[in-house]
Amino acid sequence: MLSQLVYVSNRKCSDDEINKILDACKKNNPTLDITGVLLYSDKKFIQLVEGNAKVLNQLYDKIKNDSRHEQCTMISFGMIKERAFPSWHMGSRKIAGADVDFKTNITSQDKITFNNLLEGKEEKDGGRVLGLLKKFF
Repeated sequence: MLSQLVYVSNRKCSDDEINKILDACKKNNPTLDITGVLLYSDKKFIQLVEGNAKVLNQLYDKIKNDSRHEQCTMISFGMIKERAFPSWHMGSRKIAGADVDFKTNITSQDKITFNNLLEGKEEKDGGRVLGLLKKFF
């Protein structure tokens, strides 16, 4: 069953480790049929992954036990009809922490949603999270 998972965690690794993570995604995700995006700052990871629900749960269990992540929190998880990032085995973008200068038309609700993501608060509306993350990509 095609699903989407979004989590946030505190980053506990160097930029070199980020590159290793992204290289591993490029190598492993096509075989696992996983797509998605990673936003990261010097302190946080926000990742959206899409694929088979069972595979995503296994991946999330692995991420929770990875020492490069701390306080890993699932923000949303649910079934989807189609992928938001079908050709991206892992897109990535570095952001400058919580004080993001949004250069797009962004609503005050989007800013609240983004801050809630950074704080690891669950978001009931997965569509809102997806819409916000798409603005970065």
